[in-house]
Amino acid sequence: MSLRMKTSHVALFISVALAVGILLGVWLAPISNSDDSRYQNNFRIVDKNTKLNSVMQVILDNYVDSISREQLEDDAIRSLLDNLDPHSAYIPKTDFKSEVEAINGLFEGIGITFRIESDTVYVIQVLDGGPAEKVGMLNGDRIVTINDTIVSGVGIEIEDIPKKLKGPKGTRVRVGVKREGVSELLNFDIRRDVILTHSVSYSGMLDDEIGYIHLTTFSATTYKEMYNAVKDLKMRGMKKLIFDLRDNGGGLLHQAINVVDMFLPANQLIVYTEGRSESRSESYSRHGGIFEKGELVVMINETSASASEIVAGAIQDNDRGTIVGRRSFGKGLVQEQFEMVDGSAFRLTVSRYYTPSGRCIQRPYDKGTDEYYEDFLSRLMTDMMADSLIQEITDTTKYYTREGRVVYGGGGIYPDVILPYERDTLLVYYNKILQKGLLYKYAFDYAERNRTSMLKTYPDSDVFVKNFTVSDSMFEDFIANTVKKGIKRDNKSLKVYGDEIKTLLKSYIGELLYGKDTFYEVYLSIDKELQKTIDIIKKK
Repeated sequence: MSLRMKTSHVALFISVALAVGILLGVWLAPISNSDDSRYQNNFRIVDKNTKLNSVMQVILDNYVDSISREQLEDDAIRSLLDNLDPHSAYIPKTDFKSEVEAINGLFEGIGITFRIESDTVYVIQVLDGGPAEKVGMLNGDRIVTINDTIVSGVGIEIEDIPKKLKGPKGTRVRVGVKREGVSELLNFDIRRDVILTHSVSYSGMLDDEIGYIHLTTFSATTYKEMYNAVKDLKMRGMKKLIFDLRDNGGGLLHQAINVVDMFLPANQLIVYTEGRSESRSESYSRHGGIFEKGELVVMINETSASASEIVAGAIQDNDRGTIVGRRSFGKGLVQEQFEMVDGSAFRLTVSRYYTPSGRCIQRPYDKGTDEYYEDFLSRLMTDMMADSLIQEITDTTKYYTREGRVVYGGGGIYPDVILPYERDTLLVYYNKILQKGLLYKYAFDYAERNRTSMLKTYPDSDVFVKNFTVSDSMFEDFIANTVKKGIKRDNKSLKVYGDEIKTLLKSYIGELLYGKDTFYEVYLSIDKELQKTIDIIKKK
């Protein structure tokens, strides 16, 4: 029996952004005042009288091989935190800048997304208004040199490209590109700038009254992005909203609270937190939200976590909207970030959060981190095979929403409407094509070969979405390509899923030529979970 690959986030295969993702979790705004003596004194391991430092000193003085104090300290801190809970974590100084960029929703660079294909660095998208666009770089350009060092055809690793392109605002980087139809190498002298990374990956109208917003994370810019998206959709006639939090792993606590505030009337409890050294702290909606009264449906799945669960739990407990999808991850711990003087940092779990009805949806972690994630995978497989996911409730304690409906905790938010996994043996063939990346690879090659003619025939995204179709001959060429790659043709599967494969192929080509909005505008028509959710909200 085969299950559909999670195509709700299939767009993640499309490009590699110049900003790294954030850790799964929810955390408070980071402590960042490195001049504060509390953090200078408390978070460095310098007291030679402690047992830990005594052991470290013996190791440094006597161990058979050479070892650095810095590495020993890093390993010791990481081990200490790993043994507390699954979400307390050490952040080495080499990773800290990227973590801060992810939390803040911005980084310093040239403003492109890219992909390495056949040992060549391809520009997938030049971000609007960014430094690269200002100097004339285009989608489809192939980066050959960075600061006169060759990066194509030399086996460079994908993680090395951001290191070369990113840098402090105002500094310059010289990029040499090869462009289709131009014989000579084009050289661009680019002044780096601050680049905004969006947490709202897409927003748009699904019909005359239903709006749709897909949120990927909760960063420092999330509330502003959400407010602007909702405001824009209301101006376009939105009466009902589908808010998609599938695969959203969390982020900043206060941003989750601000997002919920958009949907509630004043003075309703959103969330409260409490810990051993943290007294109970309650957060309420402050005023009537920008979308306080329209119909609201929130989509979640098994990897919607922490900040996403705070939003879903608050909407559910206040009877503000309908939660649709599958049981969420089950993370109810809150971390606070502490910086150390050497440039590293750590996140420490300081409290638990509770939904308005009093639920803490944190899954047990007393058996260690490995068991914690193994339990998640085991639960995932059980849910995949279950005929009724609601039978898998692990905590029968009843909690009550504002209007008296019964809800449960027990390791996640349980949706009001379950969307079971799709099960079909014919998906085995489809999944093999997706898992090997053959659909995207074919779309990539097709877009590169035909970019100039395609942009002439379809000068903008709207024309492409309306008029471009994957012809039968093009589709047969694609299937022949998969056969060459070792995937035996399955005519039964193609009869059922052929049109869906064609649509996904079109969405990839659109993304490569016009950007991610085009991907969503095509792809959402075959997102079966979304289509079921549309049916649900239409009945409200």
